[in-house]
Amino acid sequence: FEMSGIANKAAASFRRQAPRGAKSWGRSLPSISAKNNFADSNPEVDPAHFQPLGSWSSDKLNASRKEHPFMMTWVPGAARHVVPNMTHGEGVYLYDDQGKQYLDWTSQAVCANLGHDVPKGVVDAAAQQMATLPFVYGGIGITEVRTRLNQLMSEILPGDLRAAVYPSSGAEANEAGIMMARRFTGRQKIISWYRSYHGATANAGAATGDFRRWYGSDEVPGFVKAFNPFPLFFNHGGPNATEEESVQAALNMLEEQILNEGPDNIASIMMESVVGAGGCLVMPPGYMQGIRALCDKYGILMHVDEVMVGFGRTGKLFGFQNYEGVMPDIVSSAKGISSAAIPMSMTACSEEIMDFFEDKPLGWGSTYQAHPVAMAVAYENIKYLIEKNIVGRSANMAPLFEACMQKLANDHPCIKQYRAIGMFGCFDVHDMNGANPKLQHEAAHAAFHKYKDAYLENGLVGLHRYPHIHCAPPLSISEEELIDGFQRLDRALDVLDDALGYEKEVQLETAI
Repeated sequence: FEMSGIANKAAASFRRQAPRGAKSWGRSLPSISAKNNFADSNPEVDPAHFQPLGSWSSDKLNASRKEHPFMMTWVPGAARHVVPNMTHGEGVYLYDDQGKQYLDWTSQAVCANLGHDVPKGVVDAAAQQMATLPFVYGGIGITEVRTRLNQLMSEILPGDLRAAVYPSSGAEANEAGIMMARRFTGRQKIISWYRSYHGATANAGAATGDFRRWYGSDEVPGFVKAFNPFPLFFNHGGPNATEEESVQAALNMLEEQILNEGPDNIASIMMESVVGAGGCLVMPPGYMQGIRALCDKYGILMHVDEVMVGFGRTGKLFGFQNYEGVMPDIVSSAKGISSAAIPMSMTACSEEIMDFFEDKPLGWGSTYQAHPVAMAVAYENIKYLIEKNIVGRSANMAPLFEACMQKLANDHPCIKQYRAIGMFGCFDVHDMNGANPKLQHEAAHAAFHKYKDAYLENGLVGLHRYPHIHCAPPLSISEEELIDGFQRLDRALDVLDDALGYEKEVQLETAI
């Protein structure tokens, strides 16, 4: 029908007033709960900050820590109130603010490989670099020390391995290695072990197999877990299998997992050459050779994590050198590269991988990659290791080290077994029923608390990863200091024997 003139005018008017689009609705924002962010004020700080380091009293330190708390990492924050205030170190010893001496029984986190006296050459090199050029971003300028350290690393790395990048931590070195593998192969999946630790950054945490993965890395895609030759509750090949049969069964299991994941989807198999925090697990004969063969068969890269044992801990420069004929494609290292004097790490790769990235970016980086001061420290540290033959010294001390490990294992019923290689060892604790007394998801119980107290009382300090008891003193330790350390541990283990309910054996001496 036809609209009247009045209707036409009204419709036109409404059309003009109603937009034909989708304008946003009006919305009032929530009011901010305003807080003073002190943008225009000068901060007031404690005048005591301008006193020299070493001048604060114990009371001052403890009060500051209470008023200004900081977080811990793998333990609850409140643990900061029971950790000693360390004041200085000498050789293999640390001293707290009460004057108590501690023998560093695990080289801190198995990293202070030269103890707590930094060689003068290392100190001088750091000071010179700081005075000359403390920092240049790796993509803007290349320092002399970067070129020199890179040449030195390429000279000491075996085979065609070449140092590629120099991050600040073991986790970052592993991140770089993971990125190398994915970019080089065009594949995404990384296979790693349940009994492993590779760091706490996103991909390194996802590659990790132990409990530290549970804190937030489980949801990172592209990571597959496998069993290495040392599961807790079963033997590969069955309870009566020989070591050779167990190795073959473990490799068969891994190959089947590779086939089920799709060989063309797997970038690398990533492993510690000697599992560190998981208990000093040295791979049995034939296993690492089998991994190398599987990688070659399916075009998978072999990525060996040397963060804990690299630079001499096992009596070889790198842990993988303990396995005849095994050459990895990617090697990540840290800790011993600077003997923990400064944060520093390295990722190395084969020449083939290095050449691949000549015309393309790695796709990984960080602000402090190739930091000049860190590289100066690492450069002098490695030269010191070479000049003083620290690696050979570790190998020469190994028989005494293992003899002490064996003696304590024989003398203490709480010890199920031990493993040792070079200057790295670990005891496994079992309860009176032969069971594992502390699984990953469980808190340490009273027996381990008593043991830890005895450990400190006997003048030892170090990492604790129950039911494992690690032994990894500085590589600079003397024979006398090593024996003394095991004697201190012997007394602490007496307490653990008693706390777990074992009765002491009465030794009868026969008069001659």
